[in-house]
Amino acid sequence: MKKMLLLPLSLLLAACSNTAGSNTSIGGENDKLHIVATYSIIADMAENIAGDKAEVYSLVPVGTDPHMYDPLPADTGKVSDADLIFYNGLNLETGKGWFQDLLDVTNKTEAAFALSEAVTPIYLTEKGKESQVDPHAWLDIQNAIKYVDSITKQVIAQDPDNEAYYLGNQEKYVSELNELDQYAKEAVGQIPEDKRILVTSEGAFKYFSRAYGLESAFIWEINTDSQGTPEQMNRIIGIIEDNSIPALFLETSVNPKTMETISAETGVPIYSKIFTDSVAKAGEEGDTYLGMMKWNIDKVVEGLSGL
Repeated sequence: MKKMLLLPLSLLLAACSNTAGSNTSIGGENDKLHIVATYSIIADMAENIAGDKAEVYSLVPVGTDPHMYDPLPADTGKVSDADLIFYNGLNLETGKGWFQDLLDVTNKTEAAFALSEAVTPIYLTEKGKESQVDPHAWLDIQNAIKYVDSITKQVIAQDPDNEAYYLGNQEKYVSELNELDQYAKEAVGQIPEDKRILVTSEGAFKYFSRAYGLESAFIWEINTDSQGTPEQMNRIIGIIEDNSIPALFLETSVNPKTMETISAETGVPIYSKIFTDSVAKAGEEGDTYLGMMKWNIDKVVEGLSGL
């Protein structure tokens, strides 16, 4: 009950009103699986595997930081009705305890699956946080393939009659992911070796950098309530100046003010926005996981190599 009281009363009422009419099998409304993903990147992966056999709902809206999300009453209803719930894990959805509270109030813990279980985690380096893991594993495309494999496994377990359909979607999607992964490795080779330092606001690109031969530098390591401190800013200014960094990058889900200050202090331009925790809005470039990763690769290579 202590967990339940953490949620607003409106969420509790929504959970109660939806539980009675919840659809927990593929044979229910519309004969489709009801899949909930915690944020848009996972939702896009699930849509690629489930196709027209499922309705996929992302809890965190596009462009919103999933670290510190505040659920809406509609989210509680969607979780109550879900056949499958996919989340990242690796401490991404633990901010404010919002995700676990949703699972507790809807009694859907057994329907929830962390997609990062096969990932080799990278740990934070900030003093006092060395035991915490960096959650941004999906920015290494080979890790994304592990997410897709897990999604496929769970969707088939829920709907075995359509196994061939899901496996066909998985084969096609993984082929596209592998192709983009190889493209990234080759593209980064165009960057001069002494310029392969990727400077961002949050330290979200450590998996990306490890996978594609870059060094990750950042103002703060992970989104929190206190970030962009004078100490953090002085440290990154030193890195930029010591290494003659040619370009800075700003994440789409981060307030630009701090990076703009760094740019003004160093005279180094912000070359482009890049994606971390969300795809772009529908119809815009980067509105799928494949699209956002292609955008990131191209913009990083262009900015650091002067193309």
